[in-house]
Formats: sequence, structure tokens, C-alpha cells
Amino acid sequence: MPNILIVDDDPDFVQVMSTILESHGYQVSSAASGAAALEAMRSRAPDILLLDVMMATVLDGLNVTHAIRSDPQLKNTPIIMISSIGDSPQAGMFPTDEYIPIDVWMSKPIAPEDLLQKVAKLLQAKGGARPSAGS
Repeated sequence: MPNILIVDDDPDFVQVMSTILESHGYQVSSAASGAAALEAMRSRAPDILLLDVMMATVLDGLNVTHAIRSDPQLKNTPIIMISSIGDSPQAGMFPTDEYIPIDVWMSKPIAPEDLLQKVAKLLQAKGGARPSAGS
């Protein structure tokens, strides 16, 4: 069963995403900060990471992507970056001229069908099978 780590400091968002993913057969864990995410990933590497941009700091998620990509054991983890930074007063702080080492970008709010499609596509590219609903 594919394991997805959701990293977001908004417990309501984590709960909604967990419910969607678990109802489609995914195993879900969560972390509320970039530091907690890295710790969780080093103890059990997820198949996919859903990562918020703004957590402990405005660019916490962005910093985590660089840490992941420089870690030999974690560098191949697919990352879906999720954020509402584009609609926030901090939008100007997000680097638009810098390479961001992610696989997919999604803006909040996220449509469940879109999330499930992107997760399945990343798992397929990674060589993993998508679980059947209810498994």
C-alpha cells in the first residue's frame, strides 16, 4: 500500500487530504513542519510527499525540498508542493526565478480528483501501482 506523507501546519487541511487519500487505498501519515517531515522521512521514506510551502517560516516547504534533494536516501521522493502562497501577502517572498526541485505544483484549494490523478501518475512513474478503492 503506497504511503503518502502530508506536511502542512493546518490540521483541517491534513484531515481532509487524509480522508480523500485513505478512502482510495493509500496509507497516510502527517507532519506539521519541515523539520518534522525530514525526521519522519528518515525513519520511513514515503512513496510521495505532499508539502505545503508556508509553515514554521514563509518558505519552510521550499527549504525542505532542497534538503530532500540533497539527501541521497530521500532525493528520489516525488514531491507535490501545495500552497495558497499565491493568494497571500507573502506571495512576493516566493522565488520565481529559482529552480524549485518538485514534481508537481498544486494551489489550494485542491480538487480531490486532481489530487488523486496526480498521485496515481507519480506512483506509476515511480514504478508503483495505484491501490484499488477500498483496499
